[in-house]
Amino acid sequence: MNDDSLTLEALLEQGLARLAELLGPSWEVSPRSNHDMSRRGGDALVEVRAEGDSTLTQLLIDLKLSSVSPRMVEEVLLPKVDLLRQVNHYTNLLVMSPWLSPKAQQLLRRHDISYLDLTGNVSLRVPRPAIVIYTEGASRAPRALAQEQGKTTLAGPKAGRLVRLLADVRPPYRAVELTQESGLSMGYVSRLLDTLEDQLLIRREGRIITVVDWPHLLRARAAQESLLRRNSYAGMLAPNGIPAVLKRLRALPPSAIDRVAITGSYAAHVVAPLSAGGQLMLYVSPYLDADDLADDLGLLPVEENADILFLQPRDQAVFERTDLVNGIPHVALSQVALDCLTGPGRMPAEGEAVIEYMMDHHEQWQVSSIHDLRRKPRP
Repeated sequence: MNDDSLTLEALLEQGLARLAELLGPSWEVSPRSNHDMSRRGGDALVEVRAEGDSTLTQLLIDLKLSSVSPRMVEEVLLPKVDLLRQVNHYTNLLVMSPWLSPKAQQLLRRHDISYLDLTGNVSLRVPRPAIVIYTEGASRAPRALAQEQGKTTLAGPKAGRLVRLLADVRPPYRAVELTQESGLSMGYVSRLLDTLEDQLLIRREGRIITVVDWPHLLRARAAQESLLRRNSYAGMLAPNGIPAVLKRLRALPPSAIDRVAITGSYAAHVVAPLSAGGQLMLYVSPYLDADDLADDLGLLPVEENADILFLQPRDQAVFERTDLVNGIPHVALSQVALDCLTGPGRMPAEGEAVIEYMMDHHEQWQVSSIHDLRRKPRP
């Protein structure tokens, strides 16, 4: 966006200028007539043709100053384009916006709806005259637009707590039940649920959440996070190797073992053994002295080339619904997936493998009801 007070007229002018630039000087991009923007709801009709060619196509421009959510694509734009295709085979819908999210772009392409945003995301396919344009621009909202939207996002510890709950427990349930279980405020939960519904990550019937697209929800949450940038951590060296450390972990007293949990690659390997090795990552509760734990495990603090990372969680929800695996607490699979997706190196691939396992074995890790939350054993 060129400024924070973009108008429909300016959006149309800038968008058509970019379209003309992409098509090149041998094409004409001409508004069909002067438009009363308010009367037409912000739409415009544009003719596109190659110079010296009588064949032309008409583009019905749908201008959107605010964000285009996946829900808007399904509920507003798809019915519009279906009607347009029934009454006029020679006119194509082109959605024009300051910025379009990757999820919105994906849905628009799936339904063969053309789009153009001012950051350079463009998809235009016209059979006659033959036009095929696809370019990629910004994958994140420009700062001015993100601030202007002011919506509750999936970033931050509170969002992580609600995402874990939505992923771990099968619907149906209501916002009030999620509020009671998570300890978050009703206002925050309601706002975040509205955002998730706009992104088609949940679906509701009235006030009841009936569907949670938890794989895409975990991926959307991961896109807002970074495991090692958002969590404080300390590096440790294991002079006797990781197996010796695991043996010592099993021997810890209950007061200590209940305040640690394995995450990352070692936790992922339990269900998705893509590869061996990697750093052993341990969430360590702030109620447990990390120096004492390092001594108990025979570890030495290091600045580089650490074998083990002690992670300090921003929210104690990472310890919710942990599993005992070979006598050592592991974070729940949803937390494993999130941490791997946001980790370095090969960890994102391990996170995807964990999600694939979860999709094939959901009955083994998901809690069947929000009223039945309890530790579920992992096979």
